[in-house]
Amino acid sequence: MVLVAHGSRDPRAAEATRALARAVADTWPGRAVLPSWLDHTDPGPAEVLRGLAAAGHYRAVLVPLLLTAAYHRKVDIPAAVAAAGAEIEVRVTDVLGPAGSGVDGGLLDGLRRRLAEATGDEPGGLDAVVLAAAGTRDPAARASVGRVAAAFGAGLGVPCRVSYASAAPPEVGGAVTRLRAAGARRVAVAAYFLAPGRFHDGVRAAARSAGAVAVAEPLNDLPELADLVRRRVDTVAA
Repeated sequence: MVLVAHGSRDPRAAEATRALARAVADTWPGRAVLPSWLDHTDPGPAEVLRGLAAAGHYRAVLVPLLLTAAYHRKVDIPAAVAAAGAEIEVRVTDVLGPAGSGVDGGLLDGLRRRLAEATGDEPGGLDAVVLAAAGTRDPAARASVGRVAAAFGAGLGVPCRVSYASAAPPEVGGAVTRLRAAGARRVAVAAYFLAPGRFHDGVRAAARSAGAVAVAEPLNDLPELADLVRRRVDTVAA
C-alpha cells in the first residue's frame, strides 16, 4: 500500500503522513504501508512504485491522502502511476473526502473528536461551527466540502459554514464574524486538514482574531483516519 500526500515545506506535514502510515500499518500486520509525497518531500509515488516493482511486487494499492478530488487527484496521481511504468499493477482508491454523494462516518467522527479536544468537551455548547478547508478552484471539489459541512453540522445540531484558506472565499475570519453577527455567541472552527502547516497556522490565527472560542487540530493520524484508509483499500481490493 502506498499513501500519497500533497507535500509541504513544513516538516510537520511530512511527519504527520509518516505517523498515519504507521497507524495504518499497526492495524494491518504483514502489509507494507509506504508514505510518499507529490511535492516538497521525497520519495515521490512513482519512485516508491518503481522500487516495489524492482523488489518483485506485482500489485500495489495507492491511496491519495487528499480530502477533495481536485487537480492533484485528477492529474498528478495518474501521472505518477504512469511514470512508474508497466511492471507493477496499480489500483488507485478514492480520496478520503466524499466519494459520490455520501460522507464517510469515520471522517465525521474524526472531525468531531478533534473539535471535542479543542473545546475541552463534547461540542454541544457551541452555537455554530466553521469547517475550514485548504481551498480549491474546482467547483465539484468545493461542493464535496459543502457536503461534509452539512453532514457535520447536522450531527452536531448546529449551523456549520465552510471557509477556505486559499483559492476561494470565504476566509475563516469572515465566516466566524458573520456567524457572530447573526447571533452565534460560541463559534468554533473544525480543521478539514490532514496535516499541520502554513494553511492551518493561518486559519488558527485568523479564527482567534475573529472571536472563535476554539480551533481544532488537523486529523493527522487519528484511528478514525487510519480506518478510513483501510476502507478505501478494501473497496478497490474487492
